[in-house]
Amino acid sequence: MPYVRTVKTASGATAVQIVYSSRRGSRDIEHIGSAHDDAELELLTAAARQRLAAGQGELDLGLDASAAGGPLPITASRMGCLLDSLTRAYDVLGLGAAAGGDEVFRDLVLARIIEPASKLDSLRVLDEAGVAAASYRTVLRRLPAYAKEAFRQQLSAACAAHARLGPASLVLYDVSTLYFETDAGDGFREPGFSKERRLEPQITIGLLTAQDGFPLMVSAFEGNKAETKTMLPVVRAFMAAHQLPDVTVVADAGMISEANQKAIEAAGLSFILGMKIPDVPYQVEQWRREHPGEEIPDGHVFTQPWPAGPSSNRRDQVIYYTYKADRARRTLHGIDQQVAKAAKAVAGLAPVKRNRVHPARRRRQERQPRARGQGQDPGRAEGLRHQPRRVPRRDPVTPEFVTGSYRRLFEIERSFRMSKHDLQARPIYHHLRDSIEAHLTIVFAALAVSRWIEHQTGWSIRKFVKTARRYRTIQIQAGTHTISAADPLPADLRAALDQIHGRSAAH
Repeated sequence: MPYVRTVKTASGATAVQIVYSSRRGSRDIEHIGSAHDDAELELLTAAARQRLAAGQGELDLGLDASAAGGPLPITASRMGCLLDSLTRAYDVLGLGAAAGGDEVFRDLVLARIIEPASKLDSLRVLDEAGVAAASYRTVLRRLPAYAKEAFRQQLSAACAAHARLGPASLVLYDVSTLYFETDAGDGFREPGFSKERRLEPQITIGLLTAQDGFPLMVSAFEGNKAETKTMLPVVRAFMAAHQLPDVTVVADAGMISEANQKAIEAAGLSFILGMKIPDVPYQVEQWRREHPGEEIPDGHVFTQPWPAGPSSNRRDQVIYYTYKADRARRTLHGIDQQVAKAAKAVAGLAPVKRNRVHPARRRRQERQPRARGQGQDPGRAEGLRHQPRRVPRRDPVTPEFVTGSYRRLFEIERSFRMSKHDLQARPIYHHLRDSIEAHLTIVFAALAVSRWIEHQTGWSIRKFVKTARRYRTIQIQAGTHTISAADPLPADLRAALDQIHGRSAAH
């Protein structure tokens, strides 16, 4: 782009030049003339500008003539695509209204999604994103409010309303653990059974989700509290807070104890529970006797009604056993590996101390070769215990419904993975229980926003953030005028934004 400049010559006169800059950086200079006083200089400068305009009108931007050709200042820069999308999800879920319009909470939730960091470093993340964040002292003053049960219940109610829960809705429950880099417990952070095989003090996190993995409620428990004792308090509190007469709880075998089942029945809840099968069920043995020499069809379901006896306090139950050929193949392969490992130890080819086995596992291993010799395939059946009270959303209670509901537990596991890895839920910088609870409240809201974004776009939250944060909206000051500019968006990101903002693909 050509521009006019003035330079001093060796004789002391002022020369007026037109500079033509090329894309490669080289410049062509056209000398207009030299002036010895201000009047001549003004005439030569006017003549140069007329030559540049070539008879066209010139837009007056109010720029200083001496600054012509220099870079214009950027007065504002913002991750417009990313911030607008996350704010849209936050508002659609009703979290803004549930938080009472608290902008500090919203900003902390958005910062947790963009780049998980400490509360202090979150202010840097927000500044880079183009958000005028509150001061760190303000953040510290607000955190205790986020740990209050009433505040968390409002967020949970917003998520439950979005999930459209009703009587006998299907909910998933599971637990995980978050460890702390300390060597002393304090009654809340205590050593216990760690999901990550850690020895440090930890806390236990119970997560309740809808059947698609959308978070409904998160609760923190002492690190040494048994998993089986966390489920019922969470479910009861959720039902009481949202006036739900009944829900159908789906949980894994590790969450259930005999006392837990009795407590669930006493609470009048329906459940779908996974269960471990130490021996071949009677239904499977009967099928083999009736079909000698035949393989069980892949996906075949055995149904075992389990009515309550006259003196029993429980309700009628139904157990479903599902046969999977791929699971049978993996189980038998594991048996072969264990037998080969034992043979090496007996032959002295492997150190015995590396093959110590827990007594319970040894008993299972002793049964496996015997079962295989009898033509039975241990581990080929998946046991699900179903105790219906109502039909969730009027869906028919079929074996396919029960087994399909149980397999939805991968959704809650996915939510846990997102919380731990994408949102980095481990409260590294928190020590007091209130600050830990407040941190988990922020992570819970960030998880809800992330799951909504993923559902709308079909992208992972990590891919969406990584892609959208590169495209910024900037404001340039040109004299007295403010000009907005933005990078052009690729087609796939534009389509994802249309899904988020509810725009038609034609736009």
